[in-house]
Amino acid sequence: MGRRLHPVAALDHAHVWHPFTQMRDWLRSDPIVLIGGQGTVLEDAHKRRYLDANSSIWTNLHGHRHPRLDAAITRQLGKVAHTSALGLAGEPSARLAAELVASAAPITPDPDPSATRLTKVFYSDDGSTAVETALKLAYEFTRRTRGPKPKPRFLSMDGAYHGDTVGAVSVGHIDLFHKAYGGLLFKADKVAAPYCYRCPFNRAQPERADARTYRRCQWECVGGVEETFERAHRSGKPFSAFVYEPRIQGAAGMIAQPDGWLARVATIARAHGTLLVADEVMTGFARTGGPSLFAGHSEGVVPDLMALAKGLTGGYLPLAATLASQPIFDAFLGEYSEFKTFFHGHSYTGNALGCAVARESLALLKPANARRRRERLARLLSTELATLWSLPAVGDIRQVGLVAGIELVQDFRHRTPFPLAARVGIRVCEAMARRGVLTRPIGNVLVLMPPYCTQPTELRTMVSVMREAIEEVTGPRASVQV
Repeated sequence: MGRRLHPVAALDHAHVWHPFTQMRDWLRSDPIVLIGGQGTVLEDAHKRRYLDANSSIWTNLHGHRHPRLDAAITRQLGKVAHTSALGLAGEPSARLAAELVASAAPITPDPDPSATRLTKVFYSDDGSTAVETALKLAYEFTRRTRGPKPKPRFLSMDGAYHGDTVGAVSVGHIDLFHKAYGGLLFKADKVAAPYCYRCPFNRAQPERADARTYRRCQWECVGGVEETFERAHRSGKPFSAFVYEPRIQGAAGMIAQPDGWLARVATIARAHGTLLVADEVMTGFARTGGPSLFAGHSEGVVPDLMALAKGLTGGYLPLAATLASQPIFDAFLGEYSEFKTFFHGHSYTGNALGCAVARESLALLKPANARRRRERLARLLSTELATLWSLPAVGDIRQVGLVAGIELVQDFRHRTPFPLAARVGIRVCEAMARRGVLTRPIGNVLVLMPPYCTQPTELRTMVSVMREAIEEVTGPRASVQV
């Protein structure tokens, strides 16, 4: 007879439907019930402690129960928790909007007055709604500037995931997640992602388990993007917007883009009059390193629309924002009787508590010493991850700043993936949880995305536990013969 479930777990089994979870498996499990946390550590109902190695699904930046973030919420509670944004202004949302616009400005000011600037902020609830807002703005902006015909078209990347609302799913290209809803969606075109490890042009050549070499890349994938734009132009149906995650695609499997890819593709899109829609829901707020808080800035790319969420509040409250350029905003201006208003919104738009804690999170991110600490942590992460190359099941290690994906394979030489039905990634993460480290895989890709407060000893523990778990699930350590 199995151990009796904790009362909270029993209630969960009775009533809660979990996201992206096969509930038949879940109902057979004895789930971890988290009741507390401090810094990088979470505690369950049985007083067991765990390191939060994926920042509570990519949201938590500064650690749990950070005193300054807690205080920011408490201060705002002493004023008001929420007020409507319909016909009313609020102090936290107005001040946060100004700070987001300032943070989104290019690092090196461009003397060209026509260069893109993000000047307006539209608030919503989560990453999906931030992307949905951007798609609606791009769609209507195109109709108002190009005319209603041809119908606005969207382009995104193979393997894209931009959220779960209908528009966001429409520009997604992960069949496992999206195919079931095909009848609800509008058509969006796609271009190949620069998945270097599985390069269709065979540029990536593994030589041994602890090193990779890439033949000299000829940017064939960029050529494919250019041909897609040219083909759309010749058909008389150009793209309204190109939707992308800058520097690294998250749910696709932490697919890191080679340096220079984004800048090249953005130039092509701009040359064809296509809006750039940057999904920085995962990549924003210093996750990918560099001098800016936003990933696209590292390649000098400022989009026309930018979706933000996840780390916006430091992982405390659901809040999202869509930043827009002035020309897009201006296209919705007119007399009341023209009904050019942006007819879209949410009850909790600009929530005061969320905006207050987001402002404090931004204040924690910006000091030079905070950036230096993140850089040191990223370097240590790179050093520790390198120790995994000797494992036969480790096919690729991809890291951009403090985002890392470790792809597991059956055969290193041929890059043969494990079948998804084997649940290898899930089983490794279950083995990690038994050792006190929590993360969640993307298929066969293990994710490490530690909070910025992570101590060096904690980071080393995360990687060493991952190593032990990989060995447990995929077999004992052995040399890779290539």
